[in-house]
Amino acid sequence: EVQLVESGGGLVQPGGSLRLSCAASGFTLSSNAMRWVRQAPGKGLQWVGTINGGSRFTAYADSVKGRFTISRDNAKNTLYLQMNSLKPEDTGRYYCATLSEAPRGQGTQVTVSS
Repeated sequence: EVQLVESGGGLVQPGGSLRLSCAASGFTLSSNAMRWVRQAPGKGLQWVGTINGGSRFTAYADSVKGRFTISRDNAKNTLYLQMNSLKPEDTGRYYCATLSEAPRGQGTQVTVSS
């Protein structure tokens, strides 16, 4: 059974940093392109960024470009989202997913507030 479990969220002040993790089981992250998406309260899913299967290419939404970085640790079969210079508008529940499927996991909540 494929499972993607997100973690690492929390409450952080504006300007702070968090690193989200997405641990995969029953599924090999390294051979698949993956994305992070988020959902703000009362809104739909918003694409945050993508990393390709070989980890040579990443792309980000304009709203997070220069602040967020996607990476993966193939040995741990884990995907990461490093988030720096966080803003209140980054608040939401964050999910990892393949490019072709809707998010499977519960997500992890990120709240940016003073």
